[in-house]
Amino acid sequence: MPKPRHSFDPRLLEGPIVTSLFLLAFPIMGANLLQIAYQLIDAFWVGRLGASAVAAVSISMPIMFLMISAGLGFAVAGTTLIAQYAGAGDRAMVNHVAAQTLLTIVALSMMLGGAGFVASPYILALMGAAPEVQDNAVAFLRVSFVSLPFAFVYFMFQSLMRGIGQVMLPLYIVAATVVINFVLDPVLIFGRFGVPAMGVMGAAISTLIAQAIAGFAGLALLMSGRYGIAVNWQSFRPDFAFVRRAFNLGYPASIEQSARGLGMTVMTFLITSFGTITTASYGVGTNVLNFVVIPAMGFSMATSTLVGQNIGANNIARGEKVARLAALITFTVLSAVGFLCFLFASQIVALFVPEDADVIREGAVFIRTVAWSFGFIGLQFALMGVLRASGNTFEAMLISLVSQWVLQFPLAYILSEHTSLRSHGLWWAFPASNLATALIAGIWFARGDWKKHRLVAGDELEAQKQDVADNVLI
Repeated sequence: MPKPRHSFDPRLLEGPIVTSLFLLAFPIMGANLLQIAYQLIDAFWVGRLGASAVAAVSISMPIMFLMISAGLGFAVAGTTLIAQYAGAGDRAMVNHVAAQTLLTIVALSMMLGGAGFVASPYILALMGAAPEVQDNAVAFLRVSFVSLPFAFVYFMFQSLMRGIGQVMLPLYIVAATVVINFVLDPVLIFGRFGVPAMGVMGAAISTLIAQAIAGFAGLALLMSGRYGIAVNWQSFRPDFAFVRRAFNLGYPASIEQSARGLGMTVMTFLITSFGTITTASYGVGTNVLNFVVIPAMGFSMATSTLVGQNIGANNIARGEKVARLAALITFTVLSAVGFLCFLFASQIVALFVPEDADVIREGAVFIRTVAWSFGFIGLQFALMGVLRASGNTFEAMLISLVSQWVLQFPLAYILSEHTSLRSHGLWWAFPASNLATALIAGIWFARGDWKKHRLVAGDELEAQKQDVADNVLI
């Protein structure tokens, strides 16, 4: 196995906390910004096709989010274990975790992708997609399912690199593939250079090509062993004992993410009942939400890596300081972002659907309604990152389930169906659940149970290291 050229970054375990946090957060934010650019680029070009095309993409996205979420629990488990083993300085277990989680998540993505491809028209019919939306949505969704394994390979690569503190490399890869997507989108959507116009499906094919390039690049770099993690073909032999352990750690995160995705899908059921304008407005507003939570995602992921590594190094006090600082920063930054979005809501929506006054008006209402709660999104992201980093994925799952299924969806249904607010009642459910979830996460963090959960302690660590050594010798 090749010797890694780069060792684990010691600055993550010592020195100024602010420096450590920003060393991780900024590149992660950049990578997340570029990742969201896939959707924003698609929305920009598809928006030129009209409201029905935008609605076709909008109704498809929650379904894809649900499929991706079903497997990302293993990514959470892998990242958590890798961060703690990196903090403990155990490179053999870092490599073992990387290979086994990658193997598991790829197998799962292929099963999900195949099932989703077959079921796409039935899912959309069940969701009540309008006739003018159905054909485009099926085409977009099926191509997206084909791209699922490639997306999973890259997402896992990105998570593994983040767990050991290597955050610049994923940024470079995403930047390159977003450029590819940006160039291909107008060619495949509208037809250029002899390529026939494919409409909405062209956007999905463009993303498929870009994600395939990213996935193959990530796998090649993991196998090269040059950036802190080294895997080879032998290391992909299934270790069912580890898979069981990863499953026990990851299934709550899978349920959490799947429940979040299913909640988005159920919300889409409700939203589509109000017609194409409301559906398109929700799609544009969701793109904006995805963009503005990038700082929250960046600091949440940076917090998870730092807290996880410090727990692995048995430096709990430093991990707690990281968590408090990240929560303060994300709350302040996203509150400021929310204020700007409130002021310029109409102009933001017009960037995506410039020719549809009805969508601009309704989309602006959505953005203004949720903008004041952006700071609480940042707060909950940071604190939930701490729970996951410490292995308390079950607690994070419970908070998420309460947020969506006890608060957001019931409130959206009541306000939209049983009050005079109608579609505006859908929008008010978002800030209400954001505020409540931040409060619940804050209470759970303050209890301090997460400080007692170290996954690499004592005899268990030695036993796992011996298992890895035995597997290498066989």
